[in-house]
Amino acid sequence: MASTIFSTSSSLPTAVKGLDCNTYKPTLGNLRFIASPNRKSIAAPKPLFPVVKATSDVPVKTGLSDAECEAAVAAGNVPEAPPVPPTPLAPAGTPVVPSLPLSRRPRRTRRSPALRAAFQETSISPANFVYPLFIHEGEEDTPIGAMPGCYRLGWRHGLLEEVAKARDVGVNSIVLFPKVPDALKTPTGDEAYNEYGLVPRTIRMLKDKFPGLAIYTDVALDPYSSDGHDGIVREDGVIMNDETVHQLCKQAVAQARAGADVVSPSDMMDGRVGAIRGALDDAGFQHVLIMSYTAKYASSFYGPFREALDSNPHFGDKKTYQMNPANYREALVEVHEDESEGADILLVKPGLPYLDIIRQIRDNSPLPIAAYQVSGEYSMIKAGGILKMIDEEKVMMESLLCLRRAGADIILTYFALQAARCLCGEKR
Repeated sequence: MASTIFSTSSSLPTAVKGLDCNTYKPTLGNLRFIASPNRKSIAAPKPLFPVVKATSDVPVKTGLSDAECEAAVAAGNVPEAPPVPPTPLAPAGTPVVPSLPLSRRPRRTRRSPALRAAFQETSISPANFVYPLFIHEGEEDTPIGAMPGCYRLGWRHGLLEEVAKARDVGVNSIVLFPKVPDALKTPTGDEAYNEYGLVPRTIRMLKDKFPGLAIYTDVALDPYSSDGHDGIVREDGVIMNDETVHQLCKQAVAQARAGADVVSPSDMMDGRVGAIRGALDDAGFQHVLIMSYTAKYASSFYGPFREALDSNPHFGDKKTYQMNPANYREALVEVHEDESEGADILLVKPGLPYLDIIRQIRDNSPLPIAAYQVSGEYSMIKAGGILKMIDEEKVMMESLLCLRRAGADIILTYFALQAARCLCGEKR
């Protein structure tokens, strides 16, 4: 057992009154006491307090009662504790300056990991992630060249394995994107509402295997269109709005009937949210949510996604229905329409380049906000990591945290599994 010491050195705090170093006498071999001219020393038949020699030492309990410990201290027998740490020295040449007269120093709350964690304003967890998964009719998983780590998953095999991995780390929400065979694509996208099609079959299978899984679906015609556009294309190249909405309603009902929890119109046709809400309610699916792609911009960040689904438009672009990246106020117009038509969740796409739009919607709507960290964002981080230009994991987690800080309640991200594993590792 370590020697018990009651220190009598001159480094003791001045608050310990009655200490006279000249009258100090060691007693009982390994015991040293603080002697006081005004108080009688307590003769102890056994050590009272163990020495704390270093921060790694664990003091041994003496078996004294609370009253005995208090009596010893009151009598002047103060147990030794680690000394006050020395003041760190500044490097040579540091100027000596008076302290700035600051009433507030924000760095105080950043001094240590414990303080930073205590005052962290934004948190992130696997429950905030929706995992986008690409599916196809094949049995093998096909890697997507422009999206390292992502695959077109076989709907009966690889998909089940990927969902199981995600659920193991707390990701319990997915969104499905199908690679539809070219032979099934038509100008009107009729395969979109085939109840025996790839997406409805997959939903039924997932709900059978994972009843608690939250399944989001994409409502748009581009995967099913022979033209590669989100809507029906007239012979002069115009995307037909109301006729497309009619098809989208049938698609949403087919997905809901298969067991989808959330249908997500990403087409950007006018009036589609209200029409889909009415179609779902009429078919008895009042419980199914609508996550509207409220502010979906005509962005150049979607390239890898279109490779994954082979869904590039065969002519022109999507600027007549997706939003202009230069526009800010227009997002509020879309928010107002989607709220009034019955949307349950408002989504912004892309994510990180549009943090200002996420914040604007957060400040102007009480509805839950989703952000889509799109394929281009994912691939840039992956490429930077592969080339050792950035720390992939740190940049990944920072980018996701920034989306949450801007106001997103949920994030659609291809990093869902990787980020959730990172978060679970931190917790362990």
